[in-house]
Amino acid sequence: MTALSPAPSPATTPGEAHAMGAEAATQVAGMLKALADPLRLRMLSLITTSTAGEACVCDIATVAEVSQPTVSHHLKVLKDVGLLVSERRGTWVWYRVAPDVRRAVTALLEAFAPAALDAAHHREQPLHQLSDVDHALTRVAQDLQDRFPSVAPEVVLRTVRESYTALARNAGITGYLVTLARRFAQQRLTDMVRTQGEPDGRAPQVLFVCVANAGRSQLAAALLQHYAGDRVIARSAGSAPAGSIHTTVRPLLAELGVQADAVFPKPLTDDAVRAADVVITMGCGDTCPVLPGKRYEDWVVGDPALASPEGTAAIRDDIDTRIRALLSDLVPDLRLPAHT
Repeated sequence: MTALSPAPSPATTPGEAHAMGAEAATQVAGMLKALADPLRLRMLSLITTSTAGEACVCDIATVAEVSQPTVSHHLKVLKDVGLLVSERRGTWVWYRVAPDVRRAVTALLEAFAPAALDAAHHREQPLHQLSDVDHALTRVAQDLQDRFPSVAPEVVLRTVRESYTALARNAGITGYLVTLARRFAQQRLTDMVRTQGEPDGRAPQVLFVCVANAGRSQLAAALLQHYAGDRVIARSAGSAPAGSIHTTVRPLLAELGVQADAVFPKPLTDDAVRAADVVITMGCGDTCPVLPGKRYEDWVVGDPALASPEGTAAIRDDIDTRIRALLSDLVPDLRLPAHT
C-alpha cells in the first residue's frame, strides 16, 4: 500500500497574506526612521510650507542652532530615502519635497502631526469625565450663539450636544470629536435658519444622501460645488454614516480641491431635509424622510467603497454627468466646462 504524501504546505500563512510585505515594510520603515528626528521634521515642515515650495540650505539652517555640517547631514538623510530632491544654484543648494511623496508629506504634516499632538494632549488631560466634555460643548455653543442670534440659546446648546452624540456613535470617529461636533452643529444651525427665511432669491440647496456618506454623496456634493460655486449649496449625509471617507474616493476629492477630513461622514437630520430644495438619494432606500414640496430624485450609481481605481473613476464620471444635467435645470445660465 502506497503511503499518502503529506499535503503541501501553503506558500503563505493567513497572517502573511494580510500583512504588509517584508520588502515593502523595510522600505517604509527606512523612510519612517529618517523622519523620526525632531530637527528633520522641522526642516521638512519649513520646506513644505515655503511659499516657493523650496528652501535654500542657508534658510533651513535657521531652524535650529546647529552647525552647517549638521544641517547638511540631516538633509542628506532625508534626500537618501527619497523625501527630498536638491538643486545647486551658484554657491547654495536648494531643497524641495520629492514630487512622488508630496501628498504623503502633506498628510504627515497636516493630518498625522496634529493628530499625534492631540493624542498626546488627551493623554495628559484626558476628557474622560462627562463634565469635561460638557464644558467643552457649552463653550462651543456659546461661540455659535454669536453667529446665530436668531436661534434660542437652549436650541443652540441642544443642537451642539446632539451633534456630538450623533458623531460619537460612529465607532470609526474617535478623534477631534468636539471640533467635528462644532462643524456639524454649525451646518445644522445654518439649515435651521434657512428654513425660517424667505425662499425667493436664495441659492438652491441640494442634499445628497447615501448609506455611509463616505463616497458617493461626498463626491456628488464636491462636483456640484466645483461647477456651481456659491450659486448652489451642496450638502451630504448618510443614513448609517461610516467612520471616514473611503480611501478610493479621497484622491478624487483632492482633485476637486476638497480635503476628505473636511467633509467627514455625517448622519442625516430632518433639518437638512427641510432646508433642501432638492434631495437626491443614492442607494439609501426609504430611510430619507419625505416632506411635501421637496423635489426628490433617486440616482442609481455604483458604490466606490470596494471598487477598483478604474471602477471608481467610472462612478465619478457617471455622477459628473448627472450633476451637469441637474445644474442645467437648477441654474440654466451657468456655463459648464466641456467634458474632458
